[in-house]
Amino acid sequence: MPDTRRDRRTVAALWVALFVVAFGTNVPTPLLLVYRETLGLSSTALTGAFALYAAGLVPALLLAGPASDRFGRRRLVVPASVLAALTSTLFLAAGSSLAALFAARFLQGAASGVVISVGTAWLGELVGAAGRAARLTTGALSAGWALGPLSAGLMAQWLPWPTVLPYLLHVALMAGALVLLRAVPETLPPQRRRRDGPLLNLGVPRPARRPFALVVLPVAVAVFTFPSTAVTVLPLLLIPAMPGIAVAVTGLVAGVTLLTGVLAQPLERRLGAVRAAPVGLLSGAAGLALSLVAGATGSWPLLVPVAVLLGGGYGLCLAAGLTTVARLASPTERGALTGTFYACAYLGFGVPVLLSAIGGDGGFRGPLAGLAVVAAAVAVVLALPAARRLVTPAAVAHTAR
Repeated sequence: MPDTRRDRRTVAALWVALFVVAFGTNVPTPLLLVYRETLGLSSTALTGAFALYAAGLVPALLLAGPASDRFGRRRLVVPASVLAALTSTLFLAAGSSLAALFAARFLQGAASGVVISVGTAWLGELVGAAGRAARLTTGALSAGWALGPLSAGLMAQWLPWPTVLPYLLHVALMAGALVLLRAVPETLPPQRRRRDGPLLNLGVPRPARRPFALVVLPVAVAVFTFPSTAVTVLPLLLIPAMPGIAVAVTGLVAGVTLLTGVLAQPLERRLGAVRAAPVGLLSGAAGLALSLVAGATGSWPLLVPVAVLLGGGYGLCLAAGLTTVARLASPTERGALTGTFYACAYLGFGVPVLLSAIGGDGGFRGPLAGLAVVAAAVAVVLALPAARRLVTPAAVAHTAR
């Protein structure tokens, strides 16, 4: 664990870089409603544009982790951070071009996938303690994911150039983050790097495959199912009830959802990862159930408590998953397993598209009810003694050896 002022500065510098990259990933989120009007997007196209981020991100997550275990953390994070800044400049053309929107969203996913997976492993090696590293990572990512859409929504609703100013702000922040990254040392010396092995390595140790598949995987998918549903499906459900404020409310919902994920971290530490995961799933299920009430009554203010519940579910699942993954991973494959976890988590970005396809002309209410039931059922299963025993600290420590 860092114990000098220089060590603390390097941890802070990498934390800022993770925060700023995460900030940019959700800048387009409230702007999707603006693009919906200017580009004439359907609900399926709108949720598809949101999910396209995951299409670029998941391959990057799976490939970047093993590559960083072979070549080092810095060689991947710095170029990907530059790409994240360049992608925000591409978004400047998205207000009048669907192709630019889709291309920028895909590239944004690829760049952030590298930074998130490799940066998480890098920060974990700088910090040392798995639990503290997971909380710092969750804090950086969640704060960025929250403040990005919140600021973009407010700027787009009440300032000129709604599809330009939010991205210029992110480019400026990225410039500062790139300067700070220069001070962060490489934590994986050449003698500890993998010298061979497959290009694609999931990083799951053989003895850990069962706990990963049965416990970590469903928790991972839940991580982004909750916030992606909050920021795409719920605004579409209540657009008629939000004349003149829909973009700002969408940014507010996204901000509250993701900021709650930061505030939920101390609860994960008190509960422990084994208990925090099912509690998070239950919180998400409750949020989805309350969203049905908001849709039925047309009461958009209910989206605020919905966002709190969904954000609590997201934050607890993310922190619990990262803590468990850090304990499961072998030292030479931490980057690979971290990337695999995030790749599974980002499958949740496809859930809004699935809900839209299932609902069709019937709308989102039926699919949302089904999703709430599934989340609650998974929470009950993970709370059973048999599931909890698979990922208790003692069992995980034995598995990782």
